[in-house]
Amino acid sequence: MRITHLGHACLLLEVADTRLLLDPGTFADDALADVRDLDAVLVTHQHPDHLDPERVPALLAANPGARVLCDPGSLGVLRDLGLDAQAHDGTTTVGPVTVTPVGEVHALIHEDIPRIPNVGVRLDAEGEPSLFHPGDALDADPGPVDVLAFPLQAPWQRSREMTAFLRRHAAPHAVPVHDGLLQPRGRALYLDQAGRLGSPDTRIHDLAGAGPTTFRAGE
Repeated sequence: MRITHLGHACLLLEVADTRLLLDPGTFADDALADVRDLDAVLVTHQHPDHLDPERVPALLAANPGARVLCDPGSLGVLRDLGLDAQAHDGTTTVGPVTVTPVGEVHALIHEDIPRIPNVGVRLDAEGEPSLFHPGDALDADPGPVDVLAFPLQAPWQRSREMTAFLRRHAAPHAVPVHDGLLQPRGRALYLDQAGRLGSPDTRIHDLAGAGPTTFRAGE
């Protein structure tokens, strides 16, 4: 499995000869426009930092073979943009990759802000590491995974909730996402807390600006 962090919550995954893009939102890098040969685009929820209504139509036009799998709330947004999409209806496959939806509701931001659907995704393929991207919620249980994408900072998340999430899952590897609101010093602080106060069994991989990074099953 190769993972490229394209900014904030957006990850490009190359696994079992399949290319998957997760959460192409407004905070994603400019490199998002150049992504090609996608087999699927996965959207956890409809907030613009996870689903960019301005760039996604062009992205899908440049990747006509890509399926779009999403939460129920994003389905209407995508169809209003004239895009074909499918809401998760249980486990499905994209080529040899099994996509399992996990979770239902976005974390609470404030009592005055209605909660929306949020569906994280677990990805599995034979001989490859498994990965879980939770979107904007920490309460779902994907089961044991090899690589955990974890929100580094968010308006809906306390630092101790982030480190508790890492401890609870204790994945061998973890990749910080949802970092688009952080300046460099603040980002370093949260990364330090993730490493010191998260799980001692987890290695944190900061992929921001690192390009494609390879993860292997059993390592």
